[in-house]
Amino acid sequence: MIKICIDARMIYESGIGTVIQNFLANFKEDFLLLVIGDEKKIKPYLRNTGNYRIIQTEIPIYSVREQLTLPLLIPRCDLFWSPHYNIPLFFIRAKKRVVTIHDVFHLAFSKSLSLPKKLFSAFLLSQAYKRSDEVITVSSFSRGEITKYLGYREQSVSVIPCGLDHELFRVIKNTESLKMIQVKYNLPSKYILYVGNVKPHKNLRNLVLAFSSLGQAVDGYKLIIVGKREGFRTGDALLINEIENDPFLRDNVHFTGFVQTVDLPYLYNLATLFVFPSLYEGFGFPPLEAMACGCPVLASKAASIPEICGSYVKYFDPTNVEDIASNIVKSLIAKDRDQFVEKGLTYVKEFLWTDYYDTQISLFKRSINRFRS
Repeated sequence: MIKICIDARMIYESGIGTVIQNFLANFKEDFLLLVIGDEKKIKPYLRNTGNYRIIQTEIPIYSVREQLTLPLLIPRCDLFWSPHYNIPLFFIRAKKRVVTIHDVFHLAFSKSLSLPKKLFSAFLLSQAYKRSDEVITVSSFSRGEITKYLGYREQSVSVIPCGLDHELFRVIKNTESLKMIQVKYNLPSKYILYVGNVKPHKNLRNLVLAFSSLGQAVDGYKLIIVGKREGFRTGDALLINEIENDPFLRDNVHFTGFVQTVDLPYLYNLATLFVFPSLYEGFGFPPLEAMACGCPVLASKAASIPEICGSYVKYFDPTNVEDIASNIVKSLIAKDRDQFVEKGLTYVKEFLWTDYYDTQISLFKRSINRFRS
């Protein structure tokens, strides 16, 4: 029997966790699936297979302990999959190694990192790229970046775009449920929405500055940021002081605090406009989630975003605050709003987790068969 081992310790991490969750939920092969991680977090997603074994551990990622312990936890198997670049560096008992490198942000934006973090991530990325028999990424943009920063490899990098949970992210017509969420998170009647973490490359500061510059031009609209203001780190922490010291921003920019995943589609549905100002994305789930919920999207024209979102959103230069601001105003009064919504709803149906799973399993089988032959 074929044995596949998966490192699922990051199952609750943003982006990477979504990939792990949906891969496990779709797993249906007649293989023995060996899953490393916390059983309480993993077991709910193993719905389609009973042929699995969970290898319990809670060792932290990016740690010395990870490198000392993880190789010992990986049993003899045909293939080991690392869904992130934090691969085990020492010998493992797997015949084949596969890694998913979602992006190379740590190399592209290395100037924004501390020296230890820069050296550590560069070393791990390089080792993941060299030591793995197969490398997967999530967009053609990321494939180009991987080759640019890590060099050419004889074995090509496979692009497998992510899917979208269409049962979760959908148009909601139940007005009572929408009203309940509006009250729960104290949402205004008209708002512009941002969803994503608050790391500097997400470029939230330029979005806030653009919103501030509009003043009365966005009269009646609030800027809603999903998450906690305590989540800010490094230079973007200054933005909190700017918001507090600016009367307009203090009254019109609100953080929701923690939002449950099941509630997030309601926030998209209630929003007038979703804005995604990120400077660097390997894939980027939020714009697709917004489209699936019938919310018009205004997005950065940087990195993979145009590749993933196509012509179904409107774009701006994320480095130009004036361009962000003017496009916000245009989008709020756009007469083709309904047209963009309908096209977006049709477009996002192409992103299926079943397709992601089928393509990745085919790659796993090909890699295993290559070894056996």
